[in-house]
Amino acid sequence: MLGAQQTDYEHDRRQYQRVKVLLHGRLMLSDRSEHRCQVTDMSPGSAFLATEGAAQIGERVIAYVDHIGRIEGVVSRIMPEGFALELNTTPRKKAKLAAQLTWLANKHELDLPEDRRHERIAPRNPAGVLSLEDGRQYRCRIIDLSLSGAAVEIGVRPAIGTQVTLGNMRGQVVRHFDDGIAVEFAVVQRRESLKQYLG
Repeated sequence: MLGAQQTDYEHDRRQYQRVKVLLHGRLMLSDRSEHRCQVTDMSPGSAFLATEGAAQIGERVIAYVDHIGRIEGVVSRIMPEGFALELNTTPRKKAKLAAQLTWLANKHELDLPEDRRHERIAPRNPAGVLSLEDGRQYRCRIIDLSLSGAAVEIGVRPAIGTQVTLGNMRGQVVRHFDDGIAVEFAVVQRRESLKQYLG
């Protein structure tokens, strides 16, 4: 059984392009215990999770990963530092994951601590509007802002991975915190484009 699952994992390695990443997250094992994890290697069909959580071959695992959102799958291989997860994904989700991974692969500074690549500034004008893809809009307060993202105090909590627009800056929800969400912009902004908030 183990040999067959490892073969599936190797098949995935050949079928999909694997991307070296460093994404923080949390996972839940089948006994409902939660553990911190880092995804260090991922394709649209599988992921390697470095974690102290001990899993078994064939165990179902759910993880919430920064920049990616919710993933789930079955443990296909165990290593001393973690395990490989064969992802349960629909063709549509696979296509979305492929696009996300392509975007992440093109970010050259991904492995800096907490992905804080740019100085974060408290805006002089913190009032903002966050728009979802379906057209819903919510007033929000921008706590801090950088060229690559923003922390926003808001009454709703769109799921991690949700595409949003803050003002005219497209991005996605990458983190939740007590009073709001963190948004990472799809492209690094120019300082001029933040002028309305920074004054």
